[in-house]
Amino acid sequence: MKILKSKKHKIKRLIILSTISSLFFNCTVKEKPQFINVGNIKVSESTSKNITLHADAYFLNPNDIGGELKTDEIKIYVNDNEMTSVSTKNFNVPAKKEFSIPLKANIPTDSIFSNKNLSGLIGSLFSKKFKVQYKGDIIYKVFGFSYRYHVDETETIKIK
Repeated sequence: MKILKSKKHKIKRLIILSTISSLFFNCTVKEKPQFINVGNIKVSESTSKNITLHADAYFLNPNDIGGELKTDEIKIYVNDNEMTSVSTKNFNVPAKKEFSIPLKANIPTDSIFSNKNLSGLIGSLFSKKFKVQYKGDIIYKVFGFSYRYHVDETETIKIK
């Protein structure tokens, strides 16, 4: 009787262990999510005190599981002068999807107009166009591993 109970207990443990192993190994992390680009850079609001910039960082996650993304002080340059930085809270990465994370920043207008590069500033004021650059890192974390994506995107935007 004891031998029969012992075999049943071992079989039960083996079934549980194989089920857990199967679930763990079928949900794989084949590769890190693919960083596509930073796009959709635009001025979402412009007042006499602040200019609000908005951009999206686009990714594609081919994995069965998600993870987390976090920006690591992405610096924003306007006409080659550092103005501010963007840091976000952790963003949950969806499994097997293309997705984007928003990158939003407020820049005081007086910091743009106190620009050391006077000729570039005057040209920008007349054309109402500014060269905006996002530069820094986005970090992907899953199961204790992390990967860094270097961001360096520049676009000329128009202020209305």
